[in-house]
Amino acid sequence: MKLNNKRTILVGLAFLSICAFWQMYDNIVPLILTKTFHMNETISGVIMGADNILALFLLPLFGSLSDRTNTKIGKRMPYIIFGTACAIVLMNILPLLDNSYAAAPASGKVVVFVILLGLLLIAMGTYRSPAVALMPDVTPKPLRSKANAIINLMGALGGIIYLGITSVLYPKSKTEGLAHVNYQPLFIIVAAIMLVAVVVLKLTTNEPKLTAENKALEEQHPEWNLAEDDGSGNEALPAPVKKSLGFLLASIALWFIGYNGVTTWFTTYASEVMGLSLGQASLVLTVATGGAIVSYIPIGIIASKVGRKKTIRLGCVLLAACFALSYFLTTSMTKVTAIMYVVFVLVGFAWAAINVNSLPMVVEMCKGSDIGKFTGYYYTASMAAQVVTPTVAGTLMRSIDYRVLFPYAAVFVALSFVTMGFVKHGDAKAEAKKGLEAYEDMDD
Repeated sequence: MKLNNKRTILVGLAFLSICAFWQMYDNIVPLILTKTFHMNETISGVIMGADNILALFLLPLFGSLSDRTNTKIGKRMPYIIFGTACAIVLMNILPLLDNSYAAAPASGKVVVFVILLGLLLIAMGTYRSPAVALMPDVTPKPLRSKANAIINLMGALGGIIYLGITSVLYPKSKTEGLAHVNYQPLFIIVAAIMLVAVVVLKLTTNEPKLTAENKALEEQHPEWNLAEDDGSGNEALPAPVKKSLGFLLASIALWFIGYNGVTTWFTTYASEVMGLSLGQASLVLTVATGGAIVSYIPIGIIASKVGRKKTIRLGCVLLAACFALSYFLTTSMTKVTAIMYVVFVLVGFAWAAINVNSLPMVVEMCKGSDIGKFTGYYYTASMAAQVVTPTVAGTLMRSIDYRVLFPYAAVFVALSFVTMGFVKHGDAKAEAKKGLEAYEDMDD
């Protein structure tokens, strides 16, 4: 059994488009709210967390709906196409309102901006779970960590493309001293990335055929299924598996509280604490994303050798340590140094170790027909955390000091290491190949 890497890369195009969007959303929307609309950190944090409140309901809902959908183009593809099309239209209206308000402030424009932002987030929510569920739909359970490494690589690629474009379009030399920055070109470029990615996905991926092939394979391996017959003809998780799932979802929430607190507020934090421009702050995040990109494939191999759980816990320790060190670096320097870049490369590596293995551990515990629902569970945990952390971190930064951001993140990531110790199921450990043999299954 070997992973079809070419097919997995194509499936990952949907995640690439999603990550490009969210990287822009996390970087630009807080700046629009605070700089253009002059909202304080608490109010803007509430708005930034609102997308995650919507996601708490939308992601499990559309994940489960896609499980029960049956069309000629598949279960997931209708949601991916519809959600992307709506998002592309809505997202390009936001910078028009931002520019209009900067030219002629009016409270009505703020209201319209917030309403359209809500509609945009609903559009994104309709297809995120289906897009992510597409990978396990077409990938056998033992290969999902390696496949998820490629999926995350594609997502990171979407993020780094965005960050690279931002660094070129908005260097400090072009934005310093400006009363208002026009973000319309950036929104247009990200929309184009999303459109091209999803069109290529649709043209190259026969979802119904691939899903049927994988289902037939899994029927030949009933030992992969952790669910048991509950006596009524339905499959249910045994109590120990449910306990592991609960602790795993708690761990996911904790590390997202820490990590998303940093990603949401870093550009604002860097501006206030270090005096960096958007381009400079984006370059730091680009380095972290680059660290993740070069780590995803090695992390998938490491997980196949030592197990998903051990790899995740290693990532938790490293990420907490990097956040703690980032506090000292960012509060003692006014410019980005080589050591800071090294630390953020390690942040990327640590996040890769966590991210590559967490979703496969969740869906490992379900039967094939529930992949969308369990993907929804994963996103319920991560989004619940992201509902809380923008507001809490923003309020702490405002009421105590901006410098509280990295200690806050380090504590929550460290707590996730503890809760992961209670997870006893969802691991998949295969004998790792050595040297060049590790690449023998790579497809052309």
